[in-house]
Amino acid sequence: MGRLFACPLCHACGSPTNARGNRACCGLWTLPDSDIGLAPDKVPGLLQSFGAITAQHGATVLNALGAQAAGVSLADTQGNAMFQDLRFHGFEASPLQGTPQGIAVYQNGVRLNEAFGDTVNWDAIPQGAIARMDVWSSNPVFGLNALGGAVNMVMKNGFTWQGAEASLQGGSYGHGMASAQWGVNDGTFSFYGAAEGVTDAGWRFHSQSNLGRLYADAGWRIGDSEIHLVASGAATSLGVVGPTPFDLTQRNSKSIYTFPQTTRNTIGSLALNGKTRLDEHWQIEGSAYVRSLKQRHTDGNDGDFEKCSNSSSFANKLCLQDDAFIRPAPFTGAAALNFRNQFAILDQNGASIPFTAGALYGTLDRTFTDSTTTGATLQVTGNAPLLGMANNLTAGFSFDGSGIGFRSASTLGRVFPDFYLAADPILTGAGSIVHANGNIGYAPVNLGATTNYYGVYAVDALDLTDTLTLTAGLRINAADIVTRDRSGIAAELNGTHGYGHINPLAGLTWKISDSVSAFGGYSQANRAPTPLELDCASQTLPCLLEGALVADPPLAQVVSHSYQAGLRGETAIADGKLNWSASLFRTDSNNDIVALASVIAGRGYFTNVPSTQRQGVDMTAHYTAPGWSAYASYSYLDATYQFTGTLASPNNPNADANGNVTVTPGRRMPLNPANTARAGVDVDLPYDLSVGSELAFTGGQYFAGDPSNLNAKLPATMVVNLRAAWQIDGRWQLFGLVDNLFDNRDALYGAYFDPSNLGSLVTPALSDPRTLTLRQPVSFQLGLKLKF
Repeated sequence: MGRLFACPLCHACGSPTNARGNRACCGLWTLPDSDIGLAPDKVPGLLQSFGAITAQHGATVLNALGAQAAGVSLADTQGNAMFQDLRFHGFEASPLQGTPQGIAVYQNGVRLNEAFGDTVNWDAIPQGAIARMDVWSSNPVFGLNALGGAVNMVMKNGFTWQGAEASLQGGSYGHGMASAQWGVNDGTFSFYGAAEGVTDAGWRFHSQSNLGRLYADAGWRIGDSEIHLVASGAATSLGVVGPTPFDLTQRNSKSIYTFPQTTRNTIGSLALNGKTRLDEHWQIEGSAYVRSLKQRHTDGNDGDFEKCSNSSSFANKLCLQDDAFIRPAPFTGAAALNFRNQFAILDQNGASIPFTAGALYGTLDRTFTDSTTTGATLQVTGNAPLLGMANNLTAGFSFDGSGIGFRSASTLGRVFPDFYLAADPILTGAGSIVHANGNIGYAPVNLGATTNYYGVYAVDALDLTDTLTLTAGLRINAADIVTRDRSGIAAELNGTHGYGHINPLAGLTWKISDSVSAFGGYSQANRAPTPLELDCASQTLPCLLEGALVADPPLAQVVSHSYQAGLRGETAIADGKLNWSASLFRTDSNNDIVALASVIAGRGYFTNVPSTQRQGVDMTAHYTAPGWSAYASYSYLDATYQFTGTLASPNNPNADANGNVTVTPGRRMPLNPANTARAGVDVDLPYDLSVGSELAFTGGQYFAGDPSNLNAKLPATMVVNLRAAWQIDGRWQLFGLVDNLFDNRDALYGAYFDPSNLGSLVTPALSDPRTLTLRQPVSFQLGLKLKF
């Protein structure tokens, strides 16, 4: 069926028996599999693993993870299934610039968190080439950003996968996907290659997407050594038109707000990794890589503009609305004049722009991000006895260094009745690259940045008895971040920042019986602010949420303290096998970084908050028997603020006169559902038929921008998907998919906006401040797979 199977050989880690006959767990913490590995029941934390992924779970790896992994939920912020956020235990790994990130993501030891904002471009990952995905709870060995945990993807190669297959599918809303993979080896040389192409017209207006992905691995075995040269690349274009005002969704569910809104990524990487056995107890492994990103984002936004006040030097010219900004005291004379003047909108030549009455102004905001990252990891693993006791040691060093170029600009335009934003020749100033006289919200940026991340780590698992294992270790992280203004006119962007932290890890596992084991532990992790966050940390000088920078106050690093305890087991029932786990977790974070909205539409900034807490429970079960399998998981998450203070949320209906809301300890963090449940079943039928279904329930959650919890939640959602396959013969398979079987039109994301910005453009006028991203209606896919 191609369902996302949990590997039955290693429930905690999913690793099959390796070439030397050892049933190793993930062995290496970040690199591909080691021949010297830790037994799965000795891992002192929650570890979920899943096998190969197919197109039956969508065009990216996220739908596959969201279908089964406990503690995982997906947020479709932008209304595009290929541009979703992954949330795990209340932390995020998102492709959206401006989202505070808290999950580390690796592909064969290569860090995929982009240097500029720690974002993860899930659309660029070749899903067919994934051999196994591991979802780890908090573990400092994964380095910076692993506050809530890590996702580690082990990829296929010609030694582990042989053969050839191709598939083609198509269906609703212009969705089509073609994929092919091929693997061979002769014992000493191997090759594996994969190619994928996706096109999707989008179910909403103006949301077309296209993806192309390539992956290749050439491997050599020489005695006890193995080396792989790996190349991957992706070119993607995503229509990410964002949430839609509630009033518009009631008129037409396909409606969108201002557009165009597109993201284009070109990503390439080249990696060399290898391992060699020193003797029967010791192995050394290493990897080196170079990775490049070229990202172009275009975003049409409505503009909060007005005619300049007669009390300014720019009377009857175009100004940014200043009503929501705090005025100086006393607000008279030169102080009032200087305050008014800074809101004037100037073109690229510094000239003021005449105000045109009745025009609905907007800006076409563009960002350009280019980065090149190089990195290396060296690691030793060993299982030599210590003091006569069985022992497993992992120690290593990692480096990731990036050079970053970032530019942004806003072009003045008009919002047309269909919400299209473009330059209008009859509108004075349209087409000009604009900036505010005081650089408030509108200012072209040309930034250069470098980041250098260093890590040294060691973890040891010592068998105190035949059933009790003590794990202890630490990782030392250091981060050097330098930002430099390239324009020569924004010295406030210049900054040099250094961060460091020692993160300990300690845990115990107890094998209660042959079928049940217990685990518990404590760990710390840290995250350094990214260049994006460091240069966008001023409430009075907000920046484009997609990354335009204007100011450089310091931000503190985030430090998390995680506790976890649980039980897991493997039991034979009837003619099948049941794998299960139940665990408790709690993460207390100091100086969490949050993104807050500005009073200027489409702008925001980052700030630290003193304390947050995320705690809950995860329960999973997976049963496999001849002819059928089933799984179920449930998670409870209590993600809360643990301080008293005010946070900016100017479009929140309950905000005060200054656009702030009050947060007190125990208020839930928005977009973190308390309850999630997943279940699914696959059954083999006569005549080589098989059918499967999955159900996903996500509980209610507060809107983005409602940290005070004073407004109604997004309602709980539930979706049911179906799949079926007919194995025509040994080579051909016909398969079909039905997503959102009951055609639910529930909302997957919610935020707030100012409905007055568009004035009389829409009749009747918009009045509800809520914006929603709705679920795609029922859709169908039909595909054909061929194995050679």
